[in-house]
Amino acid sequence: MLTTTTTKVLEPGDIEAALAVLGRDPVANAFVAARVQVAGLDPWRLGGEMWGWYADGRLESLCYAGANLVPICAGPEAVRAFADRARRAGRRCSSIVGPAEATAALWSLLEPHWGPAREVRAHQPLMVTRSMPADIEPDPLVRRIRKDEMEVIMPACVAMFTEEVGVSPLAGDGGLLYQARVAELVGSGRSFARIEDGRVVFKAEIGAATPQACQIQGVWVAPEHRGRGLSVTGMAAVLRYALAEVSPVVSLYVNDYNAAARAAYRRVGFEETGAFMSVLF
Repeated sequence: MLTTTTTKVLEPGDIEAALAVLGRDPVANAFVAARVQVAGLDPWRLGGEMWGWYADGRLESLCYAGANLVPICAGPEAVRAFADRARRAGRRCSSIVGPAEATAALWSLLEPHWGPAREVRAHQPLMVTRSMPADIEPDPLVRRIRKDEMEVIMPACVAMFTEEVGVSPLAGDGGLLYQARVAELVGSGRSFARIEDGRVVFKAEIGAATPQACQIQGVWVAPEHRGRGLSVTGMAAVLRYALAEVSPVVSLYVNDYNAAARAAYRRVGFEETGAFMSVLF
């Protein structure tokens, strides 16, 4: 049987079909689904284009092309089509990130044209939980950050980003975009921290959030306070907020070499259900 396939940039009228694709895996697709649910498919509001791959006239796969390039529900044919479009458009993203299998296939096709990458993180376990741990008491000092505490939280956010990504978020535009993102999370009540003597000792955010699933990100403990178990009790506190107020499923993804973080998340009840991959430029 012959199959007709095509790709195109999706338009606002394609929203229902796009959400249906995203809904096939609400946990893995939470980052993109959250953006689409808020901004729709208009590229200016979305912060990038949404590419669609069609088979026999049916939308089967997506690829978000903004600051990140993110393949969504993409099999081999869709990946080849997205790679061809990305190659012709030229690299505009700072990373490729998504489910490990599709991201690896996409990068294998783009590397001859876009490489080398600054760093490739080939296996980042995706961890999920639906309940609070029975034996962990959430840290009572972890609380929401107020809008007037931006000067308190920003140094910790910058330190976390620099440690995690390997470059400062203040480079380029002086940190304007990054500060705006931090302010957005604070303003929406999704930034949490434990503060001692005016300094952040633990922090985390509920980043992507949909009614189906949300994703914890930016988990960080000040270096001089590591080893005190703050990440376990702090994560339990953030998890309590997430489950009670945001989504019934909470996820995160972590670098496979970060054994301490993986152990802490398992202690709070997160289980590995899949893997992401990130290619950093």
